[in-house]
Parts: sequence; structure tokens; C-alpha cells
Amino acid sequence: MSTSPTPRWNILSTVAAPSATVPATRRRSEIDEAADTADIERARKRSKMRPTSPDSASTSPQPRPGPSTLKAVVSNGHSNGASSSIDINGHAAPPIPATVSLPGTTLYPDSDVDREQFVRLVIQTLRDVGYGASAATLEHESGYAMETDAVAALRAHVMAGAWADAHAALDGLGLAPEALPPARGLLAQQKYLELLEQSRTTEALRVLRDELAPLHPDPRALQPLSSLLMCTDPADLRARAAWDGAAGSSRRQLLVDLQHWIPSSLMIPPRRFPALLDQALAHQRSQCLWHNLPASQQSLYTDHACTSDAFPRHNTFSLETHADEVWNLAWSNDGRRLATASRDKSVIVWRIEKPAREGEEWTVREDLTLKDHPYAVNYVAWSLDDEVLLTSSEQIIKMWNTKTGILIRTLDSPHTETVSALAWVPDGSGFVSGAQDRRIVLWSADGHVREDWGHTPIRIFDLALTPDFTRLVAIGESAIQPPVERDPSLGARRDGSATPPERGGTPERSAGYQIIVYNLATKTPEFTATLENQLTSVSISADSRYALVNHAPDALLLWDLHAQRLVRAFAGQRQPRHVIRSCFGGVDEAFIVSGSEDGRVYVWHRERGVLLATLEAHGPGSVNAVRWNPVDPSMFASASDDRTVRIWQALPSLPLPSLTTEDGVGELRNGGPSAEAEGGKGKGKGKRRWDHAVRPSWGPQGSDREILKSNMTDRLICSAT
Repeated sequence: MSTSPTPRWNILSTVAAPSATVPATRRRSEIDEAADTADIERARKRSKMRPTSPDSASTSPQPRPGPSTLKAVVSNGHSNGASSSIDINGHAAPPIPATVSLPGTTLYPDSDVDREQFVRLVIQTLRDVGYGASAATLEHESGYAMETDAVAALRAHVMAGAWADAHAALDGLGLAPEALPPARGLLAQQKYLELLEQSRTTEALRVLRDELAPLHPDPRALQPLSSLLMCTDPADLRARAAWDGAAGSSRRQLLVDLQHWIPSSLMIPPRRFPALLDQALAHQRSQCLWHNLPASQQSLYTDHACTSDAFPRHNTFSLETHADEVWNLAWSNDGRRLATASRDKSVIVWRIEKPAREGEEWTVREDLTLKDHPYAVNYVAWSLDDEVLLTSSEQIIKMWNTKTGILIRTLDSPHTETVSALAWVPDGSGFVSGAQDRRIVLWSADGHVREDWGHTPIRIFDLALTPDFTRLVAIGESAIQPPVERDPSLGARRDGSATPPERGGTPERSAGYQIIVYNLATKTPEFTATLENQLTSVSISADSRYALVNHAPDALLLWDLHAQRLVRAFAGQRQPRHVIRSCFGGVDEAFIVSGSEDGRVYVWHRERGVLLATLEAHGPGSVNAVRWNPVDPSMFASASDDRTVRIWQALPSLPLPSLTTEDGVGELRNGGPSAEAEGGKGKGKGKRRWDHAVRPSWGPQGSDREILKSNMTDRLICSAT
């Protein structure tokens, strides 16, 4: 029997919005209603059937062999142990087969799978997908019923709103003493809400006083429920209770909640067989080092295994227009454009087009060149609708129209030091900037300051927002002395520090480097981790749970934001001096990819921690940033000191690519409203890379690279605040 550490029948924790908890139970309400009516009739007419042999008797708690009916079942796809009975296309059900008596209790003599459990799950699945006659036949032939009469009666009474009968059926299940009160509370809570919905306030108050209050020793626990008495109408009640009403899915959700207190041998959880299959498929994917295919392509007929061909290990394009080191890059949210930021004070927006028809080529062309920057550009960020691009150059932030390349505005920024991070709010209502002056600033979508957080404990080197907009993760250096006023003309430091050596000054004394996780609701730190060596970038997983942090001199750290702990470290790449940026990537974000100061791209398996490959395609200097295409899991891009941007793709079924402009194939010219063409300045070649010898090193790269050196733990000094 499933248990729960706290009662699940408080209105604030159990009554969910219609889209929460069990999404699958929120659809096909018309079929649900028909099936629920049939449930009532089925419970009324249900009869027990005896097995023909003692060997075929059920061995589960309170067994009840035999079917309830032999008619076909119209299914709503989520029986939760329920079924309903009708004729098949107006015809009578097939003849009743004889019950088969099999020796033993397992599925096969050499199997550990219990036959009764397996058959009951098959019966449930057949009913769910609409094979009701087959389910009824199997139920009769096997001698195993999917559920007991008492469970069927409970379900029917709940779906009919017959609460007195539902309480009686619940009491007849023989639940454990600790499970019965919470289960009764769930029934009483639903009854209370439905009475309020019907404006039967006096009866609802009686339920609150006589049925719910005795179950709650602390009267304060009833306050959320009692406050609903003040609702002005049923719509107000449903909104305040986050409940979709008696006519919605709340009764079916009640059955799901009751599942926590009723043994699964009596009431089978919804869609149990598909859940087991999904778990098996997920496990196979987790064991596949190169898995990068949609789950829909995974077969039940064979064990799953991918080859490295599914991974984007082929350098298909080399974009060579920038005149200096390329420091950062960002994909548009639709995955069709790529913005690259360079030390040459420009941002180039590239357009990547997939073939319109089979046999045609991929194309990449230079769409815009944004040159109105006085200093090197170190950060770019796309708005959610991809219509605005943010760029930062020293303490300057600019907003650009991505259709025309026209500068929208240069922001009136409170930052006095290098802006090191820009991140759009997940709902598109604004964005956040972080800088080495220790400030975090929240901006409106049109570029006006909404809130200045003031000084943080660190000079911010990077920050990121979780997609669920609950946390902000900032990394940087904690310093004893205040920030140093810098001369912007010196340009941004590659190592992220605030005191450039060109000035010959004494660097600030550092108190270490910190990861600070802020709660966005309170704008206060949830926890802080202090480390000895420099941190250069942070990325957040799509599920908002994990943060990936680059840590000098040779590590990437994976932090669990919920558990507030380091869960995995990846080693092999080099970053003792420069800002190196990494990312999650692939289907289910199964890969970790990072640049390195040795000119390579490093690829790890996220769950296994194994270094899978090093890609050697860039020239001398650091690979500064790697970004995965947000739409195409078989494509990512890398930016390097060698002035190039490389596009990486999976090879199978891809036609040969080309770089195209209106002038022809192969040469890219600077374009866009602010492009400069005098003297050939800024021109570059775009090369196809299929015929170039890209020398990847494949396979797990050795145990010394699978995990961090043994002294890594000694370098981490974590403190929770």
C-alpha cells in the first residue's frame, strides 16, 4: 500500500488545477461520462465467478477471480481499473470461453513475473485502448478479474456522487487504520465542494463540521476550506479552490488521490502497463551513450541502441566572416538564425535553412551585420518572439530589430562595469542583466529599468533564469575591495576579471568564487556555494532543476538546484585563463558540450559522466562558446578564437550543404543595414566542411576523464545560506 508522509486531503495540496497532476485524465470528457454511467450499472449487476480449478485461484489479497461482464468496453483511455460494457457494433458478445487452468503462479517457469499481476494489467490496457471484448474474454479465460467488486462499487459511487454509498464501499475495502481517515477526508472534501457548488451552504457547513473537522486536530487546517463559504458563485468557488467542479474531472482525480491509500493490488494505478513500458524504454535510453533520437522512434521489438551517427559530429559549415575572435553566440528560439558576437565589435546574424524538399541542400547565409558597438561584444540574447536581439559591449546594452537590423535603442543603463550576462524572462515580459559592478537589473521588454537589485555579494560573470521562472542563478567573484572603475577603451578581459593587467594595477583580493541561487519570489538567496577557482558560465536545464557551471581550470559542475548539491562533475577540457561557455544538448538533454582552450569541442554523456568525444575542427586558440540548436537536436554551433563559427550536424540522410548568397555559392559578404564594405573590410569565406578531415576522438576517453581528479572534492567548499 502506498503511503504519504503528510495527509493529501488538504485543499491546498490535493485539489489541483485542471491541467495539473494527471494531464491525461483531463480529456475526452464525453466518453468519460458515458463510461462512468456504465460503471454504475456494472457495479450493480456484477456477479462473482468461481475458477474451475483450485490452481487458477487468485493469490493476491482479497482475490476475486472471474470477469464482471463479457461485453465489449468503450474506453476513455484511462480506466484506473474501471470498465464499461456495451455490445460490439450492435452485435452480441462472442461465446464465453472455458476458464484455462495453468500450473504455477509465474508467467513462465523460469520467470519471476507473477501471472495474475501480468494478466490483470493486460486486461486494464485492453480496456483502455478499446478492446473491451478481448479484455472480457481474457478475464473469463484466465479466471482473473481486474478488480474486486468492492473497488468497482467505490468507483461507481464516486463517479455518481453517491457519497454515503462511497463511504460504505470504502469501509468495506479493509484498509489499514492509518489509511482510512485520509481516504474518508478526500471523499468528504469532494462532497463539501460539490455542495458549495450547488449553493447548498447549510449542508456543506454540516459536512465541514461533522465529517471534516473530526479528521483535523488543528482547526487552522480547515481555514482554506472554510474560507470557500464566502465564494460569491460557483465560478468563484472553482477559481479559488483550483477545482474544475463536479462536471469536470474532479471526481476522476479523486479516484487518483484515493490510490495513495488503497493497495495497488486492489485498485490498479491508471495505465500501469504503459507506465512499466515507458520506464523500460527510458532505462534503455539512459544506457545508450549516443542516444539522440525521438522516443517515438524507439521499438518494443528489440533492445535500443544508437550509433554515433545520430550525434552531430560532422562540421558541415565553417563561417569565416568575423575579423577577430568570436566570443559568444546564441540561437534564435525558432532555431533558424544564429547570432555571433565578436571582438571585432560586431554581431552577425546568420540564417540557416533546412532543405525544402528531399535531395536539396542546407543553406547558410549572412542575414544581418550589427556594427554600432564601440567595444568588443561579449553577450547576445534573443527575445522569445525572436524579434529583438540584445547585445552588450562593456557596460553598454543595445536593442536591435532582428528583421531590419536597425538599432531600436541604446539603453540608459545603471551598470558601471562590464555587462557580463543578459537573459530574457521566460514569459517575454522583460529581461535581466548582470554585470561586474555586482548589480542585477530587471528591465521591461521595451528597455526601461523596472527594478535594480542593488549590489550583490559577487562581481557577476554570468547568470541564468530557470525556465519555470522560480530561480536566478548567478556566478562570479566575491571581492573584499569595492569594484574598480575601469577604462572601457581597454576592452573586456578574456578571463572575466575586473582589473586589466594593461593598467598595471593590483588586482582586488578575492574571497573566492560563488554560485548564488536566488528565489525570484523573494529575491533572496536560497543557497550559496563557494569554490576556490574561477567560474565562467552557467546554463540551466530545460526542466529547471539543474545548473551547469564551467569551473577553472578543467571542470564542468552539474548542480541540483532542488537538492542544493553538486551531483556530477565532467573533466577533460581546459580553461585555466579564458571564459569558456558550455551547454546541455541533444534529445532529453542527454549530452554536455563545452569548448576548451586547446581548440577542441568536448562531449560528455550527462548521466554517465563519460567523455564521449573530442572534436578537433577549430584552429589555434580557444573554443569560447558552444550552443545547441533549441529546435533541431542534431545541430549545434561553436565559436572560436580562430575567427570562425562552426556548424555541427548529424551526417545520415543530410544532403551536401552549401553557403549561399544572392551572388552565388560559397562566399559570404557582410550585409544588413549597417554593413561596411569599403576596402574589403569584414569580408570572409564560408567553407563547406564535408571534404575536410575533421578528426574526432571517439568513445569513452579513459577513466581519468570520466570523473574529476580525486582532489576535486577538496577544492569545493560549499555552504548553504
